[in-house]
Amino acid sequence: MPRGSLENHLFRRSSYFQQLSWNLRMRVALGAAKGLAYLHSLEAKVIYRDFKTSNILIDSVSEKEISLCQSGVFHCHTSIFVTCGRKYNARLSDFGLAKDGPVDGKSHVSTRVMGTYGYAAPEYMVTGHLTTKSDVYSFGVVLLEMLTGRRVIDKNRPTGEHNLIPWAKHYLTSKRKILYVMDVRIR
Repeated sequence: MPRGSLENHLFRRSSYFQQLSWNLRMRVALGAAKGLAYLHSLEAKVIYRDFKTSNILIDSVSEKEISLCQSGVFHCHTSIFVTCGRKYNARLSDFGLAKDGPVDGKSHVSTRVMGTYGYAAPEYMVTGHLTTKSDVYSFGVVLLEMLTGRRVIDKNRPTGEHNLIPWAKHYLTSKRKILYVMDVRIR
């Protein structure tokens, strides 16, 4: 993708990757959410199982692609493409771990636990029961990474800050403390 992955924009310090403003982060988040919603829809019934910043690719859309896209979502090779304007469009990629959702009124799919540590929902990790809620948890982790500018797992951080979820949880319980977790680079 011309603009690389969301991971690159959030965590790489190279001058090639533009630091994302709050508006662009929200645009990408909305596009990724629409892609995930499509996967979970009655039409697709797919559980992504590996939703993370490196699997959200950012692209610019051409006029031709805009005219092809009536509903806002269409398939392109191995990615789901969601338009959210002409710049910084989200594409979900890498469907290698995707799984068909539950059928015949079942609430979940039982499967061997797979995915990326830190992004996988705790209840899925414990039980192996996969639902669309597992993807929603992963989406929340990505939103937290976008808010903080920190990786979900980062061994380079001081002790007690290696895992983003428990570290941020302390600050997110109070409106007064939320500024402590905000990415200082957000404009």
